[in-house]
Amino acid sequence: MCFYDQYQMYCGDYKWGHFRQHCSKEYRTGETCGMKLVMTTIPKRDKCKLCSKIDTKKGRIVKEQERINRWQHEQKRGHQRVASIEASQQQIAQLEWEIQELDYQRNEAMQSTR
Repeated sequence: MCFYDQYQMYCGDYKWGHFRQHCSKEYRTGETCGMKLVMTTIPKRDKCKLCSKIDTKKGRIVKEQERINRWQHEQKRGHQRVASIEASQQQIAQLEWEIQELDYQRNEAMQSTR
């Protein structure tokens, strides 16, 4: 049970920081026992990497939806945008799948650390 800093992210996730102190169960000099305890929790204003990626992909989805709405409005005036709309819809589906994958990875990481 060695002691480490813990960085608490804005999104609620955390990551381990620097090693701070050995415990009494130290087996060999210079090695840690493998169990981590929190010495100090350091709050951070940033989100974790996975949450940042999810936010970026959600922003891209909003952008694609705005493009689709604009193209549908242009179609009413006689411009053909069917292929562009279909491509954007496929892009949105791909982004939603990637978000699901990132959510799964985030949930797995949360489960493994608790």
